[in-house]
Amino acid sequence: MAKVKITETVLRDSHQSLIATRMTTEEMLPILQAIDEVGYHSLEAWGGATFDSCLRFLNEDPWERLRTIRNNVKNTKLQMLFRGQNILGYRHYADDVVEYFVQKSIANGIDIIRIFDALNDLRNLKTAINATKKEGGHVQAAMSYTTGPVFGNEYFANYAKELEDMGADSICIKDMAGLLKPYDAYDLVKAIKSKVKLPVQLHTHYTAGLASMTVLKAIEAGVDIIDTAISPMALGTSQPPTEPIVATLQGTPFDTGLDLNKLDVVSKYFDTLREKYLKSGLLDPKVMDVNINALLYQVPGGMLSNLVSQLKQAGKIDKLQAVLEEVPRVREEVGYPPLVTPTSQIVGTQAVFNVLTGERYKSVTKEFKAMVKGEYGKTPAPISKEITKKIIGDEPVISHRPADDIKPELDTLRKAAAKYIEQDEDVLTFALFEQVATKFFENRSIRNISKDEAKYYVNIREIN
Repeated sequence: MAKVKITETVLRDSHQSLIATRMTTEEMLPILQAIDEVGYHSLEAWGGATFDSCLRFLNEDPWERLRTIRNNVKNTKLQMLFRGQNILGYRHYADDVVEYFVQKSIANGIDIIRIFDALNDLRNLKTAINATKKEGGHVQAAMSYTTGPVFGNEYFANYAKELEDMGADSICIKDMAGLLKPYDAYDLVKAIKSKVKLPVQLHTHYTAGLASMTVLKAIEAGVDIIDTAISPMALGTSQPPTEPIVATLQGTPFDTGLDLNKLDVVSKYFDTLREKYLKSGLLDPKVMDVNINALLYQVPGGMLSNLVSQLKQAGKIDKLQAVLEEVPRVREEVGYPPLVTPTSQIVGTQAVFNVLTGERYKSVTKEFKAMVKGEYGKTPAPISKEITKKIIGDEPVISHRPADDIKPELDTLRKAAAKYIEQDEDVLTFALFEQVATKFFENRSIRNISKDEAKYYVNIREIN
């Protein structure tokens, strides 16, 4: 038994889950030093949807955000979430892009990279793991936790062992939908610990109302590190709250050693921010509800809000229950993929199409076809020949690593983005989100011209 370490998620997954990743760098800045003084094991501050959101909604440079956080957080390790061969985007990228992104992430301040694949296909993790090792970063290899006939403690324990053999420095159980129940967590951690010698971290969500109990049982089973969120930005679709867990473990062999008074400083700051988000409508009280549908249909909170949005746009919100029942059917038919970006969107959208058209697979999305074809990797269970035939006809199924088909892209991307590049990292921003990045770069260029003009007029005034 040993002291439990804590990763604070408030700067990444917490606000991604509750307010669609809309917290700005300006809002983070005043509290960074206080967060740094708490003594967390790490601070999850980048990756996931933060990169896209900075560009698309906040008109911020995500690289500048990372550098700002690093400059103000001197003592705590910074951590990011990385989607393997997808990086932070929604398709597979060439190996040279993955390697360069890892290099620049670490150069700009990231210490720990949590790397996962939506299908748990080890081949999609290989390049990112090797690149992180090469750059001297800590590889936290993650398993996308889900349930179904092909998943059990043996499946995940064996997967953890394979991740250890690939060079992982620690293992993360990534329970993105909040499906992991307390006693199942105990058994799962025991099973993984019996197979690997690495530290094990648990990431879960409060969506189904289980997370704090799940964390406690995982701790009893020997989990080394847990993800929590400071209480004003916890619960609901976010993580379990930091302070109650710290208080619960005080005086036990698992004592985190964190000071509740220091946490209170952080909590009070986010209390004020939370009020602001509630007033603006950015924080919808609905996301704070316990949603047992997560357990019944294995639909993560973010996926549920996407389904509701799609049905509202189609004027068919009355079909929500039918869609929720269709999701597990579709998932079973395509080999039980864990429902996490991008597979959650692919399966969810197909379920909506199946219900709204009144005929299953009458209309099939391009992404769904790509998944059946093997373009995202190998699904945990085989897809039946009947379903494959129905979706892609006689097209061949890919059996090799999908990224093997992608030629090196960096040089081509540099040429395409040449007129926008002001820093090395801009080519990566362009690679991941070309249209959004182009718009961001054009706006940045206008802002820079305005600054230069302002300097010019100041100089003219001084001369006169």
